[in-house]
Amino acid sequence: MKSLLLSLALLWPPIAAAAAPTAAPTIDAFVADYARSHDFSGTVLIARDGRTEYLHSFGLANLPFGVPNTPQTRYKIASITKSFTAVLILQLRDQGKLDLERSIDAYLPDYRGEGAHRISLHQLLNHTSGLSNLDTVKDAQTAIRDGLPVYQLPHSSDALLSQYCSGKLVAEPGRAFDYNNCDYIVLGKIIERVSGQSYEQALRERILQPLGLADTGLLRQGVVVERLADTYFQRDDLGAMAPDLPAYPENWYAAGAMYSSAQDLATFADALYGGRLIGADSLARMLRPGLDDYGYGLWSYEMKIGGRGLKVAKRPGQIMGARTQLLRVIEPRISVVILGNAGTADLDEFVAQIARHVGASAH
Repeated sequence: MKSLLLSLALLWPPIAAAAAPTAAPTIDAFVADYARSHDFSGTVLIARDGRTEYLHSFGLANLPFGVPNTPQTRYKIASITKSFTAVLILQLRDQGKLDLERSIDAYLPDYRGEGAHRISLHQLLNHTSGLSNLDTVKDAQTAIRDGLPVYQLPHSSDALLSQYCSGKLVAEPGRAFDYNNCDYIVLGKIIERVSGQSYEQALRERILQPLGLADTGLLRQGVVVERLADTYFQRDDLGAMAPDLPAYPENWYAAGAMYSSAQDLATFADALYGGRLIGADSLARMLRPGLDDYGYGLWSYEMKIGGRGLKVAKRPGQIMGARTQLLRVIEPRISVVILGNAGTADLDEFVAQIARHVGASAH
């Protein structure tokens, strides 16, 4: 990680003297300076022990009309959705309705993929299933030239499962980490089959309503979401920001179709890591790092903060201009939420810098 460089003017007296220690910038100044120097557009929230210590927004939710982002702005949260999906699976586990070591066909007996008898729910959760990867477009220029075939035509979740996530295996299950939206599409269908509810109903009744997350839900192309920030990305070929490519957001389904606000995600983090959504054993499994330090729906690793090695759980998300981060320092209990709507700033660096700045003051 690159260090943040601060320029301070020092006044030297006529007689040489020891320079006074340089005071660290306040968190307000630190975040504002980073946001300004990296053209960040979005909202940043920092909470400690469930109390919000910082909440501020930058940039515009809509460029043509000059609508500013605010703390009440809702954002596309992309793959932070996967943490919600993992929680729903673990809730069903806690209720004795499924076993993470059982295979896909135990819960989807009509699943026709080669891995039906061989891929466990555990392997879906930690991206070691060996399924063929749903996303073959890996860079913006290819997407601009060829489009996004999976997302630019409407697909039901059943169609996503049968057409894109039921093929031959490309690796032996459990052997290799491959970040793959198909894993969480399969998990979404298992949630529906086991719970007897649609994914959206299960999400609403098991997480959103109990926690009062009124600014969180699923995106659909045919539904206008109030206060939702538009998303933009840098067109290098044009040298300018442009609206995201057209897509059906529901095609990301249980892997990335949600929207939320900074405050709602902080509330979700407090409930999850405070043991109010899943049991202690399920939370421990979620946070147990596997290949690539990936647990269930998030990365889990140790981070050097203030000279100490602290356990953190990190869930980034990125779909074109939607750039998001939900980072939790497990102890001391610190949450950092960054929700962006323009692909300009490096949010991996931003969230790490904030965590180190805030964590260093938690001695």
